[in-house]
Amino acid sequence: MPSDGTRPPTTVRPILELRAGLRRSIRTVFDARGFVEVDTPVLSREVLPEAHIDPIAVTMPGAAGVAFLQASPEALMKRLLAGSSGPIYQFAQSFRAGERGRQHDVEFCLLEWYEPGTTLADAVILLDDLCAAALGTRGMDQVSCREAFAQTAGVDLEHADAASLEAVAERLVGPRPVPSPGATAADRWDRAFEMLLAGVVQPTLGHGRPTMLVQWPASQAAFARLDPETPAWARRFELFVSGVELANGWEEETSREVLLHRITVANRIRAADGRPTLPLPDRLIAAHGDTMPAGVGAALGFDRLVMLAAGADTIAAARCFHGES
Repeated sequence: MPSDGTRPPTTVRPILELRAGLRRSIRTVFDARGFVEVDTPVLSREVLPEAHIDPIAVTMPGAAGVAFLQASPEALMKRLLAGSSGPIYQFAQSFRAGERGRQHDVEFCLLEWYEPGTTLADAVILLDDLCAAALGTRGMDQVSCREAFAQTAGVDLEHADAASLEAVAERLVGPRPVPSPGATAADRWDRAFEMLLAGVVQPTLGHGRPTMLVQWPASQAAFARLDPETPAWARRFELFVSGVELANGWEEETSREVLLHRITVANRIRAADGRPTLPLPDRLIAAHGDTMPAGVGAALGFDRLVMLAAGADTIAAARCFHGES
């Protein structure tokens, strides 16, 4: 690496060794369970529309339309699942426009995996083993969103309306953003939920042992299936270590119709926020239905994992290149 104001060559070796050692440990965990490591395209004409994630569009000379640098490999890995790939994982370079900060960058590495035929109970065991291998932890706590919000913010998510949730968020976090003209009461509820999660709940989680935040409100399901016994809640989780969001995942929704509905809602929210809607991922939608196996999918921020393993508080300390784009 050149000495041109970037990190001098004599200091990069420990970071490289730490990252490589963590990859080896993680591969050992997955390989022992029969997973296959895969590669999917970084650049694709399809992207999975999400309400608050902006992919980076790329115009290629001589090509019709645009392609997208993938915000995660989810859409492409799910097409492998529909082709009977079985359990798969990968370390994927991912891209999200406008994401910069102590724990964010436009380009970053995601560890993503999918395990057909499993549930969140199986995910707990796998995540416990991954954290033990990478961070030396033992055991994992679980808390539901309803319990966590009641304990830290004093609100009952099951009965709080948008106005009451906004009032608590304003009192505990600060002035809320001005709602967009097209925002519904449901949109406002979700924004207040996200403010309280980031500002009040998250800092309390994962101290002592990693903590899984489970049983999410249905409006926060993303692409998780709803709990068949309590459909007001989704079979989703996020994993926190020392107050840092490290991973998120869920029991996958396999219905083509439900996926299309959730993508439509995501694009509606984007439009209400004044952001461009995204094209439908036709090949991903077609892959859902009878050929899409039920199971758990998850994504873990590898740079954040390295940061935690290094005892640092910023991903810049865990990478040799940071803020390059």
